[in-house]
Amino acid sequence: MARPCCPRRIATLPGVVFFKPAGIPLRDLEERVLSLDEFEALRLADVEGLPQLEAARFMGISRQTFSRILARARQTVATCLTQGMAVRIEGGVIHLDTKGKSRQ
Repeated sequence: MARPCCPRRIATLPGVVFFKPAGIPLRDLEERVLSLDEFEALRLADVEGLPQLEAARFMGISRQTFSRILARARQTVATCLTQGMAVRIEGGVIHLDTKGKSRQ
């Protein structure tokens, strides 16, 4: 039996949860899901510019786990951009940190 996933801490929920190429009806698009923890990893590493160790500590996970989440997120986004797919941001085992510890 697999070990249960521990909740990953995120600072905020995204304001927009769906992206798609312009001019193409959604029904004609394939879509991929970007989990909330993957979204947070992208935000911390690529928008905030945090080192992986610091970002991992913020999310309450190991650096190795953060690295795997970030790689999965980047692969999903790159696939959607290069192949014209829609991205839906949802799901994942998360804990919303409402104490304002984010660097936003």
